[in-house]
Amino acid sequence: MKFAKYLSLVAMAALLLSLSALAAEKHEGKFTLTETAQVGTTQLQPGDYSAQWNGTGQDVQVQIMQHGKTLATVPGKLIENKEPSPYNSVTLKPINGNAKTIDEIEFANRKEGLSLNQSPSSGE
Repeated sequence: MKFAKYLSLVAMAALLLSLSALAAEKHEGKFTLTETAQVGTTQLQPGDYSAQWNGTGQDVQVQIMQHGKTLATVPGKLIENKEPSPYNSVTLKPINGNAKTIDEIEFANRKEGLSLNQSPSSGE
């Protein structure tokens, strides 16, 4: 009888550890824009945002969200850095005239970042 109780406790502990490992694998991060930037066809104003991504391997779909609302969805690539980024950062690249688009996002204390696969508007 004691063996059955011990076995059930070990099984429950293993289940809880596996669930906590899954919970730690969040595919999201927060970032702040300090200037206006384009994502897909959406223009984002300066402010706080979050990025969530789904997909297998390096190719992912990235959702840019603010206050729980999805503002833009674009394809992206997951970047694996050798060291965790010391802070959140956003790299912008110029497009038509003075406009800029989000090129990369790095997340504080994480090795993974995102490269957004965006091209200038092609009228599609």
